Amino acid sequence: MNRLRAAWRALRAIGHVLRGLWIIRSEFGRLTPPQTQLLAREWSRQMLTILGVELVVHGTPPAHGPLLMVSNHISWLDILVLNAAHPSRFVSKADVKSWPLLGSLITGAGTLYIERESRRDAMRVVHHMAERLREGDTLTVFPEGTTGDGRELLPFHANLLQAAITANVPVLPVALGFVDRVHGGRHDAPVFVGDTTLVASIWTTLCADGVQAQVRYGEAQHPRGRDRRTWSHDLRAAVQQLQGAGTDSAD
Repeated sequence: MNRLRAAWRALRAIGHVLRGLWIIRSEFGRLTPPQTQLLAREWSRQMLTILGVELVVHGTPPAHGPLLMVSNHISWLDILVLNAAHPSRFVSKADVKSWPLLGSLITGAGTLYIERESRRDAMRVVHHMAERLREGDTLTVFPEGTTGDGRELLPFHANLLQAAITANVPVLPVALGFVDRVHGGRHDAPVFVGDTTLVASIWTTLCADGVQAQVRYGEAQHPRGRDRRTWSHDLRAAVQQLQGAGTDSAD
């Protein structure tokens, strides 16, 4: 029965992705930014429902930009979850563009891509991020640079924080977690790490029961003269504290 349900979810999800691509191509160009954000939020929430993932938000989502959000990174689901809570423009590693269907959707939503191995490309992205922040955008980055297992927070890369320092805008720490809504412990189905392929991770999530995505918003921090390395350390500590709050409530 789980496989039949997963197959049905997969068919509905593919149809929803195709609908999202049509919306991006036919409507985004003539909508205002608030209208675009509303569409992105509702589409993402509908996708989570199709996948059988419940969304729970703790804390206060940002009302408006300019703002940079930093979050831990667990799954291919993270962008969907964060957009369902509060839409933003993401900065992601370049290989996301090649993901089947999802890559086209994420690109069409205005994601900025970075070649993480290239310092020159990092400078280009920082410059572009600073421009968008000065225009009032809300951006989201995953400073770990890769996905983790949701248990241990990886070190933060500080480079992209330079955009917030240059534009003199606050940074909001955010913690993501996936828990079993029945038993309250961690749910590992959405975790996308190691040698697991994207298709295998998606299938595991489609087959899973009781997945609850939790988003915890912290307090926005202003630069206050900190260099990016010091600020990165402080933000990592803030995200770690938010993760701890989620673990405590689950226990």
